[in-house]
Amino acid sequence: MSANSRLTIAAHALAWIGLYQRQGHDVATSEQIADSANTNPVVIRRLLGQLRDAGLVESRRGAGAGWRLKRELEDMTLLDVYEAVEPSPLFSMHHAPPNQGCVVGAGIQPALRGVYDSIEKALRAELAQTTLAEVLRSTLAAR
Repeated sequence: MSANSRLTIAAHALAWIGLYQRQGHDVATSEQIADSANTNPVVIRRLLGQLRDAGLVESRRGAGAGWRLKRELEDMTLLDVYEAVEPSPLFSMHHAPPNQGCVVGAGIQPALRGVYDSIEKALRAELAQTTLAEVLRSTLAAR
C-alpha cells in the first residue's frame, strides 16, 4: 500500500505559484509546476481544479492561460489544502459491514472509531497551525 501524496503535491504547487508570482509573473502553467514537482501536468491540473473549487487558486483561459493564487500564502493553511484535496477521512471502516456474529467483527468498528476520530482531530489541529507562507520559507531555507 502506497502513501497518498495529494496534500504534498498540492502544497508544492501552491508554494511554487506563490514564489513565481512574487518574482513578478502573473500566471503559472501546469507544465511549469509539474516540472518542479516532477509529475505529469494532468496530475497538477486535477489538484489545481480541486484547489480552485476550494477558492485557493483561480485559472485563466485563452491567451496567457495559467493559474494564480486567489488568496495570499499567508492566508492559506495546510488544513485548507488538506480539506480541498482529501475529501475523505484519513481512515475509513470496512467497505462491507463485518460479520456481526463474530466477536471481533461485532466490536472492531466501535473500538477503532474513537482512535480514528482522535487522530483526525490531531491532524487537523496540526495542519491548521502551518501557513503556506511558512512552507515556502522553510522550503527556501532548506536550499
